[in-house]
Amino acid sequence: MPHATNADDPDTPDGVQIDLISGERMDSLASMEKIRMILDGVHEGNIVILEEGLSPDEESKLIEVTMSEISPDEFNGIEIETYPKSSTRDSSLLGRIMGNNESTAKLTVIGPANQIETLHKDETLISALVSRD
Repeated sequence: MPHATNADDPDTPDGVQIDLISGERMDSLASMEKIRMILDGVHEGNIVILEEGLSPDEESKLIEVTMSEISPDEFNGIEIETYPKSSTRDSSLLGRIMGNNESTAKLTVIGPANQIETLHKDETLISALVSRD
């Protein structure tokens, strides 16, 4: 992932870096590699947007690892918002038995807790306010 902008460097543009990560890239990583990539980006002050989101287990692990890394002077944690994929669920008994009833996340936005504030979220829109610090 590219590095975050450095406000002290006069040659670096001021702003917030947004990393848009494809589902294809995430599919090629193990769960802990995904979590580490996300947290490394957020530690640098970046906003990370996942095309296909994380599984419920991966999202739980992300929160768990984040909680262990919170430090009052260095890292305030993350803000995470996800909206679900359009429901193409198979509600038949056979479909539920075969596991065709799973819903995966469609889009996930993750950023530093002190820089991103969710203003509105519904099934089709995530609206957030992002500040530099």
